[in-house]
Amino acid sequence: MSVEANAGNMSAMKNISRKRNKKRYMASQSKKRYKRSRDLEVGMQGVLITCGNNNMRPCTAEALDLLNEYADKLYGPEFPDHFGHSEQCESEEEDVDVALKNEVAQLKAHKTDQERRFQVIESGAYNVIFIRTRNIEPDRLIHYIMSDLHTTKQKKSRLILRMLPVMGTCRPYEEDILKFMTTFLEPWFKAPNCATFKVAYKARNNNQHKREEIIKNIAGVLGKLNYQNRANLVDPEFVVVVEIIKNVCCIGVVKDYKLFRKYNVFEIVKDGPDTDGTTTKTDGSVAESKEKQGEGGVERGKTEENEGKAESQDNEEGKVEAQSEEVNKREDEDDDVRREGEDDVKGEGED
Repeated sequence: MSVEANAGNMSAMKNISRKRNKKRYMASQSKKRYKRSRDLEVGMQGVLITCGNNNMRPCTAEALDLLNEYADKLYGPEFPDHFGHSEQCESEEEDVDVALKNEVAQLKAHKTDQERRFQVIESGAYNVIFIRTRNIEPDRLIHYIMSDLHTTKQKKSRLILRMLPVMGTCRPYEEDILKFMTTFLEPWFKAPNCATFKVAYKARNNNQHKREEIIKNIAGVLGKLNYQNRANLVDPEFVVVVEIIKNVCCIGVVKDYKLFRKYNVFEIVKDGPDTDGTTTKTDGSVAESKEKQGEGGVERGKTEENEGKAESQDNEEGKVEAQSEEVNKREDEDDDVRREGEDDVKGEGED
């Protein structure tokens, strides 16, 4: 009897431990779901950025640096009081500990991470980065960046492929998209305003819609806003960007789409001079080493090392270039596919 009682007690203890483990597991899972507050949601504005394979983390850092650089020029620095306070501390020659405490207190009092000008959000798609903007017009900022890059031809990024402004988001259902488009597109296409247009559609991790139907329905909305709106796939005045990622539809309107190479950061500076300082230094060191070939084997070793660095950098940039060309080629093929649908809508509007 004692053996049977001990066996019963052991089984009861095992059942209790299993229940405890299950409760702890479920509690931890519910906390994890609750803490995920950085996912792309309806109602957000920001910048949609694409990058090459396995480059999301360094590409995110490059994008933040680029956005902050031009946002400071367009809107002013994000922490103007902080810089003024630091200069005052240096002029008064305060104690180092006091100065550090004041800076930390001021940073905490300024803004939390959720109130920053730019915030990285989980996009829900691979090689796609979404950076949320606050108190900033994303279309104005991105157009300002593209204009400067197109004018100066100065390369400021090695991993970013495209940067598209997202001015509104909605649910990725056909009724919600058309309802949102009816009011969203009024500033550009509602009478008396009229313009030529093109719809750039892309879906990631979502196969609920057909490309031709969405483009045709959006063209129908534009025709209702003003019958003089016409489709132009070659060089439109405005391009309606529709990017569906999982359960969110990102929408934006951009201009100078052809001039800025479909908002491709790599392609827009492709014809300009290479301003990468690393490449310039490498080429200079290689030239100097060639002039000093008779000075010993050390110079030859440095030359080979520098040439190897230059080749590795060229290979990496070649990969980015190939990816950007593939993106543009894919879009050109999509344009040919949707040309027939938009021509049909144009013919119906004329009738």
